[in-house]
Amino acid sequence: MKNFTLIFMLLLTFLSCKKDKDVITTPIDQFGTYNPTYILPRVLTYLPPMENPDFNKMTEEGVRLGKSLYYDNILSTNGLSCSSCHLRAQSFTISAMGPVGTAVLPHVNVGWQKAFGWNGGENHLDNVALADLAEGNPFLEANNDSILNRFKRNKNYQILFWKAFGVKITEITLPERQKYISYSLAQFIRTLISGDSKFDKFVRGETALTPSEMNGYNIFMDDNRGDCYHCHGSAGNPLWTDRDYHNNALNSSFTGVDQGRFLVTGDPADMGKFRSPTLRNIALTAPYMHDNRFATLEDVVDFYSTGLQQSPYVDPLMNHIAQGGAQLTASDKADLIAFLHTLTDSTFINNAAFY
Repeated sequence: MKNFTLIFMLLLTFLSCKKDKDVITTPIDQFGTYNPTYILPRVLTYLPPMENPDFNKMTEEGVRLGKSLYYDNILSTNGLSCSSCHLRAQSFTISAMGPVGTAVLPHVNVGWQKAFGWNGGENHLDNVALADLAEGNPFLEANNDSILNRFKRNKNYQILFWKAFGVKITEITLPERQKYISYSLAQFIRTLISGDSKFDKFVRGETALTPSEMNGYNIFMDDNRGDCYHCHGSAGNPLWTDRDYHNNALNSSFTGVDQGRFLVTGDPADMGKFRSPTLRNIALTAPYMHDNRFATLEDVVDFYSTGLQQSPYVDPLMNHIAQGGAQLTASDKADLIAFLHTLTDSTFINNAAFY
């Protein structure tokens, strides 16, 4: 009996030690002093300063944590990370359909957006990731257990969360963890700024456009030809989007996800409206439209030239709807596409700070 009791006590001690090893409880004082280094978002010419909210001011430590989480599958149960659907080489998007038929919008210059998603369903970048962290989300397949327990076993993240936000990740609630995860991801995404394409260099006087590229820009800006600038900006708008929502005559009837912003506002005037996506790096982000229906830029230009569909909800800015499109010549189409390629920023997708 004494031997049995001794064996039992040794086994209990072993199991207790194993459990303690699974849960790292490094004292905060071993993480160092909480003393974040505050930074300001980068600026782009012609734009107001990017939002840097008081409740989540950017810091070197917050960006470092967000970058680590962006590329780490620790948040998921399916082996995916944020970067799985936001590939750097494709301007931080992916050539794939989402589970509800919506394309993945690129993470480029989104710190200047007013709302997020194709229909503007989320109003604040700092909260965007919360939907992905919710249990049952079809992308990351995060669950409460993974978010609660994985960080308990990861000393590196315990240190990163402390340095970024002054919180001990093992001692805060699930909603608090989700909040700080979302905050750090937002800080990193605010650093994903593109402003060094060939056209940017042209505007700065550092290079010239070819005759084809220059004519393509003129077509883009011409009400009687391309008429693209109303929704997608001009040389004075480096975002290459008006950040608004439009029914661009893509459909003649509307059901399901094709109802667009109407699903958010309930206003019939918003039927079929979707965000004007940025044209920056557009040559890297195929396929196109909210449902990825067009495989190439040539398909997109053909649609705007001859494929517009009439409905009661078409945006008044679609000046060529009565003719079914802008009726561009083959030469005009080629030049317009040549211009769109000047918006590709290879410096952005190769920036070592982003990976």
